[in-house]
Amino acid sequence: MADSQMVKDKVVLVTGAGRGIGKEIALLMAEQGANVIVNDLGGSVDGSGSDTGPATEVVNEIIANGGNAIANTGSVAERKDTEEMMRMAIETFGRIDVVVNNAGILRDTIFHKMSEPDWDSVLTVHLKGSFNVSRSAATYFREQESGACIHFTSTSGLIGNFGQANYMAAKLGIVGLSKGIALDMRRFNVRSNCISPFAWSRMIGTIPDDTTEQKARLEKLKQMRPEHQAPLAVYLASDASRGVTGQIFGVRMNEIFLFNQHRPIRSVHRSEGWTPEAIAEHMVPALETSFTGLDRSPDIFSWDPV
Repeated sequence: MADSQMVKDKVVLVTGAGRGIGKEIALLMAEQGANVIVNDLGGSVDGSGSDTGPATEVVNEIIANGGNAIANTGSVAERKDTEEMMRMAIETFGRIDVVVNNAGILRDTIFHKMSEPDWDSVLTVHLKGSFNVSRSAATYFREQESGACIHFTSTSGLIGNFGQANYMAAKLGIVGLSKGIALDMRRFNVRSNCISPFAWSRMIGTIPDDTTEQKARLEKLKQMRPEHQAPLAVYLASDASRGVTGQIFGVRMNEIFLFNQHRPIRSVHRSEGWTPEAIAEHMVPALETSFTGLDRSPDIFSWDPV
């Protein structure tokens, strides 16, 4: 166990904790003294199927290392399941202090070929799932006047990517959800923050490697291991972060970023009002040098991980 235990005795639910980033967060939370509810449906990357094995294996590893953990295999997409997650936490450990909304799936496809089920399933697991877990915890957070929500967003939503309109919408929606929770729950000493991870995982492993450029990108991604994400999650769960809420962080190997949030950057004024013609002749030439380009994450993070 760690000498310094920043989340000692806290009760932490980590969703999607059977593999990848969620697993590493669960392991470090336990090492840092937390009682952990390891949630994982055990489905495939696209959300199909279920398997109790991944969550149970992580719990066994935590217990073998001297920590405390229980397994939960409910679906974050079902409110009754997230309510059960809270009930398990309360009955087993007496309270709930932190929820980590990490569970997710992918249904990548170019937009003009995207089906309604592809859209619905991704929005349901990521965005509604984050709502379900956070809302189920909020009742307890309000009563005890403390708590923390840690949500996982993505540079696909913050910046952009090909073939991921559903995932992008969900991940940017999570940013809005986090900010809403931070504003509404601040009076109850509840914090809400986002992490945008750069890490090799099952989901990233679905990226095609058909070109030399894609293969080079994947080799860089493989250097960014899931365990790099865990320390920031533990910090945000701890009392040391009591003044940190409503923020968006990114972790890229040994780099930590703070992302900006939408604010006006330029404006134009026309005292006589606007016509469509005036917008074309005046507004666009004045503002177009500040337009945001159609960038993707690799365009912005163009240097190798350090």
